[in-house]
Amino acid sequence: MPLSKAAEFLLDECRMVLPGIQALFGFQLMAVFSPGFDSKLDGRGQELHLISIALVATAVAMIMAPAAYNRQTSLHKVTEEFIRISTRLLLMSMLPLALGISLDFYLIAGIIVGPGAGVLATGLLAVFVAFWFVLPRARALQRVARRAG
Repeated sequence: MPLSKAAEFLLDECRMVLPGIQALFGFQLMAVFSPGFDSKLDGRGQELHLISIALVATAVAMIMAPAAYNRQTSLHKVTEEFIRISTRLLLMSMLPLALGISLDFYLIAGIIVGPGAGVLATGLLAVFVAFWFVLPRARALQRVARRAG
C-alpha cells in the first residue's frame, strides 16, 4: 500500500476514535462538579477518578500526536517513520484508555453493586484486552500460519 494511503487510513482511524474519547473525557470532568460527587465517592474514590481522568487524557494526547507529529516533521510528505510512530501511538493509547474506562466503571459499579465492583471491572478490562489486543494478534498469527502452511 502506498505511504499516502496508509497515512490516510491511520489518520481516519484516529479521527474515528477521538470523538468518543473526548466525550468520555468531558463526562469525567463534569462528574467532579456534579452534586453528590463528594458524598458518593470517598477520598480514595475521588483519587481513583482523578487517575482515570489522567489515563483518558493520556490516551487523547497519544491519539492526537500523529497529526501534531506530521505537521512538525514532514508537512508535505508521508514517511515510513511517521506511519510506524503513529501506528505505535494509536495502539499504545488503547492501554490507558482501557484502564481509565475500567477504573471509572469500577467506581460506578461500587456505588451500584458494592463489593462485587472489582470483579466486574476486571471483567470489563478483560473484554478490552480480548478485543483490542488478543483478537488482532490471534488473527495475524492465523494469517502467518496460513501463508506458511
